Amino acid sequence: MGESGDAYGGRHSGGGPGGGPGGAAGRVSALAYGRELGFRAVGTRRCTGAGRGRCPLAAEVPARSTGAQCSECARLDRMRSVAADTMADDPRPYRVYLAWFGPGMRKVGITAEARGSARLLEQGAVTFSWLGRGPLMAARRTEELLRAALGVPDRIPYAAKRAARAGLPPRPERAAELAELHARAVALAGWPGSLERAPFVAVDHAAAFGLEDGTVGDVGGGDGGLRLAAAVTELVAGGSIAGHLVAAAGPDLHVAVEGKGVVVVDTRLMKGWRLGHTGREGREGNEERGSWLALPVRQLRGDVQDGLF
Repeated sequence: MGESGDAYGGRHSGGGPGGGPGGAAGRVSALAYGRELGFRAVGTRRCTGAGRGRCPLAAEVPARSTGAQCSECARLDRMRSVAADTMADDPRPYRVYLAWFGPGMRKVGITAEARGSARLLEQGAVTFSWLGRGPLMAARRTEELLRAALGVPDRIPYAAKRAARAGLPPRPERAAELAELHARAVALAGWPGSLERAPFVAVDHAAAFGLEDGTVGDVGGGDGGLRLAAAVTELVAGGSIAGHLVAAAGPDLHVAVEGKGVVVVDTRLMKGWRLGHTGREGREGNEERGSWLALPVRQLRGDVQDGLF
C-alpha cells in the first residue's frame, strides 16, 4: 500500500474505498475491488494528534484501540465534537438522517450539510435517507425526539453492523423498512419549527461497499452480503497481510486471503502505524499467489480462539 507513511483508511473523493500514507496532506488513494492489497506494520503505533495537529508527545497508543489517540488529544477532539454540544452557536446548516445497517438495525443521527453523505459512508450505512435540515440545535432536538418517541437509537455497536453484512435482504426490502420509520418520524408532533422536513429518498451504498449481489463473487452470502471468516484484532510490528480487496464498508476493508477466507481489517486499527511494502518475510506459503496473513485475528465462524496465523 504505497510508500511507508502514517496509516489510515477512508473514502476517496469519488466515494469508493481509499487508503494510504497520511500526514498533513491527508491523501487517500483509490482502492479497487478485486485488486491485490497488502501492507506491513512498521515500528511503534503513535498518537495521531488532535484536529489537524500532531501529538506534541508522540505518545505510544495501545494496538487494539480504535481511537489511535492519547488521552489528552482525545479530550481535545471531544471538546470540538458536535456530539459534545459545545458548539450551540454553530451557524452552519445541519441535516438529520435515518440510517439502516441490517434488519431491525436503524439509527438517527446528524451531520453538517457541507459533508454530504460522507458521515454515512464512514459509519457503514447500507441505506439511508435524509429526514430534515436546519440549525444544529434544532437538528439535535429532532434526534432526541426520535429517541424518546420512537425508541430509535443514535448509536449501534459496530460488531452488530459488521455481522449484519453476512445476510443483507434485497434493496427494496432495505428501503421499505427505512421508509416506514421515515413516515412515523415526520408524523411526530413536537418537531422544532426551524427544522425543514425532507422527503423520503432512499440512498443505497451496497454497491459502493462491494456488497451488492454478484459484486463479490463466490465470497458473497445468500442474496447479498458477505461471509466473513476472521477479523484482525490489532497490528503488530512486522505483522502483515496480503490478498485481494473484495469489499469495504465503513472503516472495514474485507480482504480475501488464500486458505483463510475473507478477513476484516478495521482501518481504525491502522491509524498511527507506519506502513511498509510487504516483503517475502511473513509469508506462510502461497508465494505464487501473493496471499498470506501474519496478524492476530479473532475468528468470526466457529470456536477457534484468537491466534497469530
